[in-house]
Amino acid sequence: MCYVHFAVLYILVQGDIGDATVGSIGCSLVSSSCDLPLVPKGLKVDGYHAIFVGIGLPEAKINPEFKGLNEKMGFYTSKSFLPAVSKASKAGMCKCKSQLPVLHGNVIVLGAGDTAFDCATSALRCGAKKVFVVFRKGFRNIRAVPEEVDLAREEKCEFIPFMSPNKVITKDNKITAVEFCRTEQNENNEWLEDDDQTIKLKANFLISAFGSGLFSEDVKAALSPIKMNRWGLPDVDPITMQSSEIGVFCGGDLAGTSDTTVESVNDGKTAAWYIHKYLQEQLGLSVPAEPQLPKFYTPIDEVDISVEICGMKFPNPFGLASAPPATSGDMIHRAFEAGWGYVVTKTFVLDKDMITNVSPRIVRGTSSNNYGPGQTAFLNIELISEKCQDYWCNVIKMLKEDFPDRIVIASIMCTYNQADWEELSQASEKAGADAMELNLSCPHGMKEKGLGLACGQNPEMVYNISKWVKKAVKIPVFIKLTPNITDITSIAEAAYKGGADGVSAINTVQGLMEVKANSIPWPAVGKQKSTTYGGVSGNATRPVGLYAVSAIAKKFKDFPILGIGGIDSAETSLQFLQCGASAVQIGSAIQNQDFTLIEDYITGLKALLYIESLKELENWDGLSPPIIKHQKGKPKLPHFGNYQELREEKIRDIKMQSNLLAESQSPSQVRPCYQPNKPVPKVKDVVGRSLSKIGPYSNLDNKKQVVALIDDDMCINCGKCYITCNDSGYQAITFDPKTHMPFVKDDCTGCTLCLSVCPIPQCINMVPRTVPHVVQRGIQERVQ
Repeated sequence: MCYVHFAVLYILVQGDIGDATVGSIGCSLVSSSCDLPLVPKGLKVDGYHAIFVGIGLPEAKINPEFKGLNEKMGFYTSKSFLPAVSKASKAGMCKCKSQLPVLHGNVIVLGAGDTAFDCATSALRCGAKKVFVVFRKGFRNIRAVPEEVDLAREEKCEFIPFMSPNKVITKDNKITAVEFCRTEQNENNEWLEDDDQTIKLKANFLISAFGSGLFSEDVKAALSPIKMNRWGLPDVDPITMQSSEIGVFCGGDLAGTSDTTVESVNDGKTAAWYIHKYLQEQLGLSVPAEPQLPKFYTPIDEVDISVEICGMKFPNPFGLASAPPATSGDMIHRAFEAGWGYVVTKTFVLDKDMITNVSPRIVRGTSSNNYGPGQTAFLNIELISEKCQDYWCNVIKMLKEDFPDRIVIASIMCTYNQADWEELSQASEKAGADAMELNLSCPHGMKEKGLGLACGQNPEMVYNISKWVKKAVKIPVFIKLTPNITDITSIAEAAYKGGADGVSAINTVQGLMEVKANSIPWPAVGKQKSTTYGGVSGNATRPVGLYAVSAIAKKFKDFPILGIGGIDSAETSLQFLQCGASAVQIGSAIQNQDFTLIEDYITGLKALLYIESLKELENWDGLSPPIIKHQKGKPKLPHFGNYQELREEKIRDIKMQSNLLAESQSPSQVRPCYQPNKPVPKVKDVVGRSLSKIGPYSNLDNKKQVVALIDDDMCINCGKCYITCNDSGYQAITFDPKTHMPFVKDDCTGCTLCLSVCPIPQCINMVPRTVPHVVQRGIQERVQ
């Protein structure tokens, strides 16, 4: 395949990124001169089987009124002005020393698109005293995005609608004014110019941004024999992006079908698919009727995140918890299609123990005050699955037939009866389940029936049930533990001694979410508007989950743990893995969004592991780069009142004195990418690696104290650190009443409250204390 490239008029990134990017997908980037026809000679003769032409519209549209005008007279087009500004203001773009266009006085910019507003704000930076944006239609017809328009308005550009250029007035070969006539829209929605209504604007410079086109006869000849349409552009099939010449495709502005960058990108994707289809058909092969473009592929995609637990091979460590997302076989089927590695079915029972749920039963948490998706917690009073044993056995069989590489774990529950546990576990094993999860921890409802928590809080019962089921089946058995107990490790120990292969921790935390002002609790069931204590899930339970997983992992070596509790990202998954979990289960995060979250989790975990192999990124916090000081090098002035004006003056002076093209101003390197300096760790390599740093309080060193250090360059002078320290801490921060600059005194005890409430990440850091730590005991110690 060949990518034909005539000119890059707006370079957005440093260096030859085009060659690197195109090369990374197996294509060639070719600069074709205008005297080299594309077909049938030229590139096709050189062995290229398909050609994509994406040269844009290289020439500016110039009104007849502008004929004969040039830059010396003060006339620019967007095609000549913006590249000159870019070369002289963006370091790393051009090795030669370019100079900004020198403007002064009044500048008129013609047009109402993004490019026109780019020209307007750039003209101000080139010395214009006043910029007028003049356009033919009204404000409702401005094609630029609102951000561009708002920026121009904030920078004091003036807007003049309903005007069309009629005449350019010059004196001594310099533009002095532009005459405009009024435009109006008639009842047929046609725009007409009224020569009786004219206005003359004085101007020193005129910048035309009235669009672009393909006017060069040389370029058109180079594209021959591609047929042109009545607008002078290649005649392109909008469905396939193929031109009149077989094997030659077009996209972007050149194709005439796109108005935005997003649409142009989609042109490229569309053309890529039909180029693929065309090439395959040349070889007698077929492709699906519906386009199926592969995702962009990088070395991160090669990272192996599979895990092996109890002899079971999981394609990834992410599974559906036994929760609402696993309510039915169809839902689990869709989850596996999305990419989830394993599932724990919704808990089912023997037919004699089946239940009927109440409603309402799953409600939002009140801890964050958020509405909509993004809930930090949920509370549910849902019991278990309402579906029968046979249904779930058939589902397990179906899932294993359709997805033999995925792990299906059957979640079951019985009363404290050996025969019942043996019957249900053997039926699940016979259906094809890879493992069992014994739900001994449902915190509501089932306990009253002698199931769930009725068994899970008693170590002896947990021990016996584990023993019964392990004797009855040959597949691995996991015990789902409750956090609603003083010491969760005592229950884990019972499961361990009973022969269980592992545990799942944790189930939901028992709680009451909300009581409204009229005394009615929520969720309110029935005419009585009654409720019960339910199970809290989601991010609010994460600290409890991390405690449980780490405590169990520290007490029992090589005892598999399936981590549960507020896992909503790859980063929080990694937290559980590092605390000792072998894999993780997710429920509430899916309730907030959908099954496609797995894509973020898989790519996120792969990236987290891959980044550990790059020495250059050791100072990153996971996938987050260090925060750059956003006021670096500026005097310590607040952001309000007269100080704001002084700050802006200082910033202006600094920029006036700085060299925008200096080497230090160049953007960071993006090509070539950093290469691994050491092997990329496997998932098993990170399991439990935080455990050595977690232990009893008596192990902590109270001699190595820290204090708060506030970065004045990043401080926004909000005063929150001062307020919190004053009313909840140790009165160790003072606040200047005029400049609002905080100052940390030697009284700081390093409690870290100020850092916790600071709205600016890394504005406050805890650093080692450099002066002796004197503990304030409240009264002077007696002298012996």
